Amino acid sequence: MSDFNLSNLGFDQQHIWHPYTSAIDPLPCYEVSGASGVNIELATGEVLIDGMSSWWAAIHGYNHPVLNHAASKQIEKFSHVMFGGLTHQPAIDLCRKLVKMTPSGLDRVFLADSGSVSVEVAMKMALQYWACQGAAEKHKFVTVRNGYHGDTFAAMSVCDPVNGMHSLFSDVLAQQLFAPAPQTRFDQPWNEDDIAPLIDIIETNQHNIAALILEPVVQGAGGMRIYHPEYLRRARQVCDEFNILLICDEIATGFGRTGKLFACEHAGISPDIMCLGKALTGGYLTLAATLCTEDVALGVCQGEPGVFMHGPTYMGNPLACAVANASLDILMQGDWKQQVINIGSQLKAELAKCKTLDTVADVRVLGAIGVVECKKAVDVAQIQKSFVENGVWIRPFGKLVYIMPPFIIDPSQLGKLTAAIYQALK
Repeated sequence: MSDFNLSNLGFDQQHIWHPYTSAIDPLPCYEVSGASGVNIELATGEVLIDGMSSWWAAIHGYNHPVLNHAASKQIEKFSHVMFGGLTHQPAIDLCRKLVKMTPSGLDRVFLADSGSVSVEVAMKMALQYWACQGAAEKHKFVTVRNGYHGDTFAAMSVCDPVNGMHSLFSDVLAQQLFAPAPQTRFDQPWNEDDIAPLIDIIETNQHNIAALILEPVVQGAGGMRIYHPEYLRRARQVCDEFNILLICDEIATGFGRTGKLFACEHAGISPDIMCLGKALTGGYLTLAATLCTEDVALGVCQGEPGVFMHGPTYMGNPLACAVANASLDILMQGDWKQQVINIGSQLKAELAKCKTLDTVADVRVLGAIGVVECKKAVDVAQIQKSFVENGVWIRPFGKLVYIMPPFIIDPSQLGKLTAAIYQALK
């Protein structure tokens, strides 16, 4: 029988399953007692500078008075009502803002629960669109290797099939089409040969492909790879040429992280469908959105059953929408662009010395994203302990030690993060 009188961390290790951890040999966990600004406070008294924005979401930092006020004000009115047959001001305001701020043509908004669900919604939209156009044979997706789009089953099917986190499920997932990952780096001269394999796959399978799904410019959890915007521009042209939809997964890259409000702006393109999440609420509550063009929205509803077949229970949650509105106001009324430029410049300067270490294979930076790729996988428990001892919170995975700090971080705080990375890898 379980011992429910264990300490917090003892109970946690025996009964709580954390993301990507083993029930047999769980990684150590650190109990949080508070968070404010860019600091996470541990129950044991340490104060850690957060380099992760809580998985890239808390772009304004923690315990933000404006976001707190938005949540408090809304919860006094109502925290939730069903979105079926009802609507409310927070959702209307949020969708109005999203249509205005995203690339042109994305005029319909479907509010979802999480990033993975927004990808599921996008893929379902694409499939239903073609089925309602009398082209049900267009039921496959093409993507590139090293991608990551979420942990639910449709999303898993377009994650990297070999090196991704979901290779165990490959026999039961829908079989999709994979082109080699883009090789031309963001700051290198464009090589037209880079897009050729994708063109070949699309040309060969054009009658069966519903959509191409990509993470624009930055491949996130699949390897933190940063590629040339021309690849995305050419992908848009190829989709148009062969009559397939383009889905841009901006869950990690949206809302300024790459130096543009949305990463597809680096290529000057607009997708047919866009997925948003993570920073949408400033890290306060789970909320995501799938936007699409009017053509896609109408096309989805032209055939049987005449409606889009998706509807989460907590869709359009008013509390989450109210906080998202406040978060987007902070972003758009603030100086996010200069903040990201400053973070990027400091990351380039201070992470460069990691290139001299024998353990390091590559260093890359774009916007407020800094990545150090090691030659072999790091010992997460050991390096995490080192980071905590040095007063920072950084969560590596595989060979990658990376940071995506809150936009409000100051130079001295960021300097402690980069110094801790260098010392740990040294």
